[in-house]
Amino acid sequence: NRLAEHSALVRCQALTGHGIVKMLVRTARTARHAQLLYAQYGLVVAAQKVDGRCLVTETQHGQGHGSSWKLGAGMGAALMAAMGTAGLMQAQADARPKERQIGQEEVAKHKTKETGIWVTYKDGVYDITQFVALHPGGAHKIMLAAGGPVEPFWSIYQQHGKPEVQDILKEYRIGQLVGGPGKAAYAAPTGDPWTQEPPRHPALIARSDKPCNAETPGHLLAGNLVTPTDLFFVRNHLPVPPAPEKPGAWRVVVEGEGIKRLELDVDALQRDFKKYTLAATVQCSGNRRTEMSQLKPVKGLAWDQGAIGTAVWGGARLRDVLLAAGLDPEDPAVKHIHFVGADKDPLTGDVYGASVPVDIAMGAHRDVLLAYEMNGQPLTRDHGAPLRVVVPGVTGARSVKWLTKIVASSEESASHWQQKDYKSFCPSVDWDTVDWGSAPAILDAPVNSAITEPLPGAQLPKGTREVTLRGYAWSGGGREVVRVDVSADGGKTWGTAELKRLPQRWGRAWAWTLWEASVTLPKGHTGPVELVAKATDASYNSQPDTIANIWNLRGVVNNAWHRVKVEVA
Repeated sequence: NRLAEHSALVRCQALTGHGIVKMLVRTARTARHAQLLYAQYGLVVAAQKVDGRCLVTETQHGQGHGSSWKLGAGMGAALMAAMGTAGLMQAQADARPKERQIGQEEVAKHKTKETGIWVTYKDGVYDITQFVALHPGGAHKIMLAAGGPVEPFWSIYQQHGKPEVQDILKEYRIGQLVGGPGKAAYAAPTGDPWTQEPPRHPALIARSDKPCNAETPGHLLAGNLVTPTDLFFVRNHLPVPPAPEKPGAWRVVVEGEGIKRLELDVDALQRDFKKYTLAATVQCSGNRRTEMSQLKPVKGLAWDQGAIGTAVWGGARLRDVLLAAGLDPEDPAVKHIHFVGADKDPLTGDVYGASVPVDIAMGAHRDVLLAYEMNGQPLTRDHGAPLRVVVPGVTGARSVKWLTKIVASSEESASHWQQKDYKSFCPSVDWDTVDWGSAPAILDAPVNSAITEPLPGAQLPKGTREVTLRGYAWSGGGREVVRVDVSADGGKTWGTAELKRLPQRWGRAWAWTLWEASVTLPKGHTGPVELVAKATDASYNSQPDTIANIWNLRGVVNNAWHRVKVEVA
């Protein structure tokens, strides 16, 4: 049960003769939820605004006694006062009032902010009006289910099956659906958009099935400077587009401000533009997210340290194509270059898109590619075949796959993934207070590293004195990793790792560095050992020591020291 609109939850506990009665309430910012029935304990709860605060009053079956709380509206729901007499809240589970019964016709009337936005799930009715603006996938998507069941959409966006999503929905329950699960009041999606998904290597660790998101096992990452294509992590936001019959005929449109419109197919890119190859690391913005979620819950895929990989990409330089279209790199009207993919939301028709500043897209030393090869072979479907963008040194969200359009613009891409995702905020910002427009889109990635061997929880034999550590390190923006420090005592003392990397030019170090080091344990040590790694790049940027100061609600750009705990028998 809940009271009013979004803000921090407060757990109020009233001690009675029957033990602790726990009650979850929210601050009241409007009169819309001024009264509710606390059904679980047979308690009547009313709320009203008093001196700008929310006064909550609780009584047992309408008696003139009860408990009251004043809550500070908009101030994190601080508990201002708790009054009442012990023993008055004698709630009985078998005395709970009957839940409100709501028919599908009534639900169908609630499709707008003015009427309230209701949805159904199984046998429940939920008022999600206040959640719509906070929906991570965007308000327009959740509004598709307004006035009807969410099941048809959740069958497509299957990440909603997670327990944490179910828990969020429970907060908005307002009644029971008459007659059980209802019929949609509109044409529900038909067919399965996932039937043409490509096969994936069974060694990949799946983080979601539809869409497919899977990471490389950590212990395989440091085995080779170039990640095998079949083991390269997969990050998809939407269904993989169907494979074209003739990959060479796949076309990309180049248009926008300050340029003449071009249509080029892959054959033309291969024939008319010089081919470049470069080794570049691609990393998901959420790599190492699970560590952040252990500190405080975040929303996003539960990536460990395997949402990263390095490949040798082949293709035409974006700069050359834009010059061929007549774009002047100094044109003041063009500030951003947009990329549009062919991966389409099966419900809304929205396609994936992103953008980068024109100085990155056109920079002679930024090496942005329109890639049609990966590790010496044509791109595979999961990795963007037949054509994708590779923006080296920049977070992976900007390297759009299945490329169909390039647009020169004075404005940043309006794509959801550019404007309302892949941004980081102050640790104190939560889903009630986040202002997506206040933070820039993530571009160059911060310096990072990870221990890939030994694995967390590894059991080391009795008498172990030396432990070998292996891992990777990488920094965005072409900054080479110059040092990796390792510790076997949680960061009290340090040693330096041996580095292994591909030849790269200064300022254009697009590929990761692999490293190895041996650390010595005290003689006779038994029990836990905390191994730590941290990297420093060519600009002497170094990783922060803790996650607490960089925690953010989306769990992105986690580059704190990487810590792995093992045990000596």
